[in-house]
Amino acid sequence: MQEIHHHVAGARRVGTSARFADVFNPNTGEVSARVNLATAADVNAAIEDAQRAFPAWADTPVPRRAQVMFKFRELVTANLDALAHMVSSEHGKVLADARGEVQRGLDVVDFACGIPHALKGEYSENVVGGMDVFSMRQPLGVVAGITPFNFPAMVPMWMFVVAVACGNTFILKPSEKDPSVPLRLAELLIEAGAPKGVLNVVNGDKEAVDTLLTHTLVKAISFVGSTDIARYVYATGTAHGKRVQAMGGAKNHMIVMPDADLDQAADALIGAGYGSAGERCMAVSVAVPVGDKTADALRERLAPRVAALRAGLSTSTDADFGPLVTRAHMDKVRGYVDLGVKEGAELVVDRRSIKMQGYEHGFFLGGCLFDRVTPKMRIYQEEIFGPVLSIVRAADFDAALRLPNEHTYGNGVAIFTRDGDTAREFARRVDVGMVGINVPIPVPVAFYSFGGWKASAFGDTNQHGMDGVRFFTKVKTVTSRWPTGIRSGAELNFPTLK
Repeated sequence: MQEIHHHVAGARRVGTSARFADVFNPNTGEVSARVNLATAADVNAAIEDAQRAFPAWADTPVPRRAQVMFKFRELVTANLDALAHMVSSEHGKVLADARGEVQRGLDVVDFACGIPHALKGEYSENVVGGMDVFSMRQPLGVVAGITPFNFPAMVPMWMFVVAVACGNTFILKPSEKDPSVPLRLAELLIEAGAPKGVLNVVNGDKEAVDTLLTHTLVKAISFVGSTDIARYVYATGTAHGKRVQAMGGAKNHMIVMPDADLDQAADALIGAGYGSAGERCMAVSVAVPVGDKTADALRERLAPRVAALRAGLSTSTDADFGPLVTRAHMDKVRGYVDLGVKEGAELVVDRRSIKMQGYEHGFFLGGCLFDRVTPKMRIYQEEIFGPVLSIVRAADFDAALRLPNEHTYGNGVAIFTRDGDTAREFARRVDVGMVGINVPIPVPVAFYSFGGWKASAFGDTNQHGMDGVRFFTKVKTVTSRWPTGIRSGAELNFPTLK
């Protein structure tokens, strides 16, 4: 049985822990590997190694760090198919989806290649009497990222790529459910020219997380995962004096106005609701048609499309989506469908119990569609994270707008309409961090920033883009004046511009 350990000081390192977690092949349900769960001592050793590497890396000229990013981009591109197969084999998403994930991570590498421009400061000449003021952005030191199972390539690259380009050294704690890709990315960064210790990867569970959250040398923590853990990470990290950004769960709505192209809206809901088996924090899980006529027409289009979706092997070119990541998660999602039926929602399409011939023990769940879901139901209130879409009918625009505005989560939202005034009003008034207008999954491009509102995010900055640069750097402002022309004598009053 393969054992997966850690990447510290530029090489694979065997952990000191006797504890392991199973890594599954979601297609077969079989254990494919065992991942070592780091002890506090293992994490401390990685942090200390990163601290040793920090001074030299921070002093490395910014163009040289950019060259490492360019080379890293070249290597990831060359290894894209191999990385996608790793994602697919451990996570379960189909290969086309896995390739898309790696590419979206590469988009952030593209942004980081321009880090010399992003790190430029400001300069003001002669603000008063021969005095100049300028600012500079400097790295924080050792920083860390804790990443989820659903994007084992993309989300780590959202974090460590920007942090390392800014001159920090990084500790990555990926999900123990699919740990292989992060380890490979660390090897590729070393191959690209990053010094040993600039990126360390430690696999683990709560012991590893708590060590990162409390260690005095770790200056910042970036997190993506469930809201309960995001809240814990934010509270614990900030209590120990760290800068923290913690992205949590979601319940993303898509408003469908009566004037929308309903075929386009239905296709968008199929892709956004069922792609990657719904295991996306930006998946649309709630369709909100405005008016019963719109709802009936949308349901009529959705039902046959959902019923025809093909859940299959992650390696199959014919599958629309693959298995869920673990049996426990599959059982959880199936339990939510059972709950929806008990709560009185109408289960229009029920594919809870599909079986793949020859793969009866795989973690497969087909697409499910509910109608007449109400805001009081738990299947509306809670994040399901599976191939389940709920239709919540709204009488008018204001009723539709209230749904995302009053929901606990505020990650992403979309509206489908042909009316510019309606779209503009919606974008202005909706209480959600990322908005799509006729775009179902409004994940921003890499040079903008990703982040939700309310219980979907904790902290003041978003992921990647300039917010990522701001999060992983601190601003130093210098006020300077040189002796020529300065009058003698002490200045006892508080300095002003007069």
